[in-house]
Amino acid sequence: MTYTSDTAPEAPGAPEVLGVGATQVLPVTPVAAAPVAPVAPVAAAPVAPPVRPDTPSLEDRAIGCLVGAAVGDALGGPVEGRTPEEIVKRYGGRVTGIVGPFHDDWRTARPLAPYHKGDGHVTDDTLMTHALVRVYESVRDHLDAYDVADHLVPDLIGTPRWIPELEAEALPLQRIFLAEKWIVARLHYGHADPREAGVGNIVNCGAAMYMAPVGVVNAGNPDRAYAEALDIAGAHQSSYGREAAGVFAAAVAAAFAPDATPSSVVVQALRLAKDGTRAAIEAVCEAAATLRDHESAAAPLRAAVAPFDTVGPDYRNPSLGARRPSRLHAIEELPVALGMLLVGGGDFRSTVLGSVNYGRDCDSIATMSGALAGALRGASAVPEEWSAEVARASRLDLQAPGAALATVAREIFTRDRARARTHEQAFTAISAIPAMTEAGVR
Repeated sequence: MTYTSDTAPEAPGAPEVLGVGATQVLPVTPVAAAPVAPVAPVAAAPVAPPVRPDTPSLEDRAIGCLVGAAVGDALGGPVEGRTPEEIVKRYGGRVTGIVGPFHDDWRTARPLAPYHKGDGHVTDDTLMTHALVRVYESVRDHLDAYDVADHLVPDLIGTPRWIPELEAEALPLQRIFLAEKWIVARLHYGHADPREAGVGNIVNCGAAMYMAPVGVVNAGNPDRAYAEALDIAGAHQSSYGREAAGVFAAAVAAAFAPDATPSSVVVQALRLAKDGTRAAIEAVCEAAATLRDHESAAAPLRAAVAPFDTVGPDYRNPSLGARRPSRLHAIEELPVALGMLLVGGGDFRSTVLGSVNYGRDCDSIATMSGALAGALRGASAVPEEWSAEVARASRLDLQAPGAALATVAREIFTRDRARARTHEQAFTAISAIPAMTEAGVR
């Protein structure tokens, strides 16, 4: 399979790629004769395509998506910022499940002190994801940048919650990273236009890492997920950081399609991605298409994404050009997450462990790849021994956010259908009016 922008169909309903290495054959449709007289359109009720009996439900996929994201986050947390070689040296081999902190003296070890990363604790990726779910629960409709100012920021600064890495109750603001604190500074204190507040922030994966809920709400509609995530992320990020947020949400939405596969998810991501983000996804997925073993995937995928990554080879010592706006570059996390999804064939364990042992910003990579694998195959795809321990250690109900979001998604879909009917009726009435001639008569 060659992953280029030419591979992507023009619309979500176009034939999907069947798998890595598959050849897509498009049916030839005979050209029908033109009708003699115009025929009035007849409204017909949409017919749902047939699905296999074992296809996960919306609720199952939503729970799988958000539980999968949290588990990936928790597994990747202790080795964030490390190289694959450092990971093997510290743990005596590759990470194969939940592990303890990288440093025994984690309370004082820099640069991550005082956070207890490891032992099943989720990080700020999950805290932000769940915060966005709460915004959807409050608004119960599509979101935009103003909802970040009106709902997300107050949630971050006004309601103490259990912070697993601090092992204490605190405001989420006290745990989130600098790129996320930017939202509070710009919107709450700076009163910036929410649609432009992300301009000037460091360009990273900060917005993309918590955009899975946008894909869930727009399940099966990657175009709408992409547009909505771009709007939301405008309050947080600019350039390729904002673009990655849109593409990740679109990928999650595409993973909800009844017949979705890892390849079809990548195809939809490429169809919508722009500039360096598209080029990076193409390059990484080209490399991933040649791989079948997640244990040996880190080096080839890193080599493929390196030309588009601004951080440089030393993750803890970024280059002077790091995280600045550019149409030529991309965040590293999303292309690698999609690549690992392909290498793992959508299997949750293989996909997430490949992401975790990649190192660097692996908690965010595993958050994204875990969300996609969970959305593809449902909650049962996430190993119970992992999800149960992460829920216990982090003192979180991991299933409740997905279940709540599925309910909100159904409500929003009902509103969308009503809005579409209103638009259709208005446009039908308008288009029936004869056009004016140059003489001003009909």
